[in-house]
Amino acid sequence: MKIIKKIGWFLLIILIIAQFFGPEKNEGSIETVNAFIAETNPPSEVHKILKESCFDCHSAKTKYPWYNSITPINYWLADHVKDGKKHLNFSKWSSYSLKKKEHKMDELYEEVEKGEMPLNSYTWTHAEANLSQEQINAIVAWGKKVQAEYKQQLKAK
Repeated sequence: MKIIKKIGWFLLIILIIAQFFGPEKNEGSIETVNAFIAETNPPSEVHKILKESCFDCHSAKTKYPWYNSITPINYWLADHVKDGKKHLNFSKWSSYSLKKKEHKMDELYEEVEKGEMPLNSYTWTHAEANLSQEQINAIVAWGKKVQAEYKQQLKAK
């Protein structure tokens, strides 16, 4: 029994020390999404949805919840954001090729339409990110319109 108690104390001390360390935060400027917004011109309803449901994990600026101060949760969130930005980063939209933009718009509305985005693990703690069918329809309609515009531009090339 003494060994279990010692292991417990050791793990508690490690956990306390770990609270003084954490991953780098995604704290750039939200203005980095302006190029995406200007180019794709989402209706105000869709812009609001993107802001509430997408930008935290898919841009250079994340609004962190209070529990991000707790290790190891902060590492899990940092990995989550890093992975989200790897797949789609609205802050780097202007650096994407026309073909990549067309493809990303296709992925964007398909993921939302299938209910894959936003992730359940995000909506559990961000109730405002839960999308109604009406909101999903708005994103899909806007996404298809923007994708069609990109396809048209690709054909013109």
